[in-house]
Amino acid sequence: MLALAVWMVFRPGGADRLAPDLFEQARNRMVDEAIASRGVKDPAVLRAMRTVPRHEFVPPEYLDQAYDDHPLPIGYGQTISQPYIVAWMTELLELKPGEKVLEIGTGSGYQAAVLAELGSVEVYSIEIVPSSPPAPRNA
Repeated sequence: MLALAVWMVFRPGGADRLAPDLFEQARNRMVDEAIASRGVKDPAVLRAMRTVPRHEFVPPEYLDQAYDDHPLPIGYGQTISQPYIVAWMTELLELKPGEKVLEIGTGSGYQAAVLAELGSVEVYSIEIVPSSPPAPRNA
């Protein structure tokens, strides 16, 4: 079904208004089948995973796999983590309102977005890999 959503968004003639609903359905199925069914129970984590659009954090060539439960390459030798692992790590933190989180290695930003979606914590994230190559220096 996600492949259908990708086709609807990128087919000649523009985006179809149903595509966001199909991404949402795929996201909910991911949470039900790959996350909640494997033991993640924290309602805030499950809600965040249902809300954050993982397809916006993957390169266009991997949109058809955005809600599959495996890592995907994002360039620079990095990957966006498997959704189950993101949810599980987030739940294991047992974050309380007002706590601060420092993420080392932002990557795609997906984990930081899930943490921020919890709404009650401050999230700081740092990445050493630039999103684009640095400009050449004049010698």
